Amino acid sequence: MTAAALATMAMAMAFAQAHAGHGAPASAPAVSSADCPPEHAAMGHCTPTPAPPADPAIDPAASGTALPPGNAPAPVIERADYADRIWGRAAMAPVRAAIRREHGGMMLSQIMVDIAEMQVRNGREGYRWEGEGWFGGDINRLVVKTEGEGDFGERVEDAEAQALYSRAIDPYFNVQAGVRQDFEPAGRTYAAVGVEGLAPYWFEIEAHGFLSTGGDLLGRVAASYDQRITQRLILQPRIELNLAAQDIAASGIGAGLSEADVDLRLRYEIRREFAPYIGITHRARIGRTADIARARGEDAAATSFVIGLRAWF
Repeated sequence: MTAAALATMAMAMAFAQAHAGHGAPASAPAVSSADCPPEHAAMGHCTPTPAPPADPAIDPAASGTALPPGNAPAPVIERADYADRIWGRAAMAPVRAAIRREHGGMMLSQIMVDIAEMQVRNGREGYRWEGEGWFGGDINRLVVKTEGEGDFGERVEDAEAQALYSRAIDPYFNVQAGVRQDFEPAGRTYAAVGVEGLAPYWFEIEAHGFLSTGGDLLGRVAASYDQRITQRLILQPRIELNLAAQDIAASGIGAGLSEADVDLRLRYEIRREFAPYIGITHRARIGRTADIARARGEDAAATSFVIGLRAWF
């Protein structure tokens, strides 16, 4: 054997000893994925450490919430009952009830005086009020409403009160049912049913129907909108329509669309709960109701400058 062949054989043996084990992936040391790139792992130089099981609290896919649509059963929801292991389920039950009550199940209340104003028209000063109070939760409430008006120095012209059960039917609307009692101009009792809430584009609307014990059927629709000029200065247009299914002579109401109120008030919120305002209101009796008013020597329409206060607590 020549010297060159011997040298080549020696180099091959040295290379084999230096790279022994490169072809045996099973014996390669296990290291982290950062220290074992995919190309080194493919040549058998190292073995990446297997990743730990996914934590459902961190990885949504591990809990089944990222699975494709199908008919598989929903993933099991684990109860947060760790404190039960120490204090016991019976001891923790009132604590859970308190948490539910304080995060949506509380009983709340509010009193809103939406209109409390003096009206000036042709040298005749009058007044008007409208407000409500409610007590209850997010779903069920007792609502009490009142409104009326008159002229200073004379008896009250119109006055009514309503007691309603209000139930939320979605996040923005409530359906209401209850009783309405008129005190002036004639004492009458009505069954009341309707809906009120916040319509798209932030319009506050309400629509109610009233059926008296004498069979008289009335309707009322109102809408308003708060246009913020600044964070404290708000312009509020408002319209209210009253309707009747028949003539009610004692109340001076004619069948059909009986009355329309169009108001424009500009208020300044010294605080959100306290806002004086000025404005203009226009009331028009329409159709048969206007004829009844003229026959009594009353004006069918009137425009007033108003100054008042809006408050809630």
